[in-house]
Amino acid sequence: MQLTTTRLSPDWPCQVKQPGSYDWERSAAKWLRELVPARYASYPALIRHPVLLARHAQIQVQQEIRVARTALQTARADLPGLGMPESVIEHTIKLYAAEVMQLQHIARSVRAVTHALVEAGR
Repeated sequence: MQLTTTRLSPDWPCQVKQPGSYDWERSAAKWLRELVPARYASYPALIRHPVLLARHAQIQVQQEIRVARTALQTARADLPGLGMPESVIEHTIKLYAAEVMQLQHIARSVRAVTHALVEAGR
């Protein structure tokens, strides 16, 4: 396999080796498996085809972003009814906001890895 000299995106996950390097696709698949529920990570089609695994990881992360955004948007209205004090509500809002940012970064990383896997398969 030809080594690539392409500069990596700042969103490239540090857990994944540079495209074109030895065993990079295996490191990509390992990282992607960590992003999906365990039962999906063991499906033979997803094991044999890292691009399918990447696609599923993209969908999974997008759903997690939706969940975190919903939790963030509804926290101020819902949490007082659950008996949460204002300090806990404020902390929870900050937690959800940080989670949305982290998940958006992961989504960009998954897109970068997916693109590299597709290019490697051509």
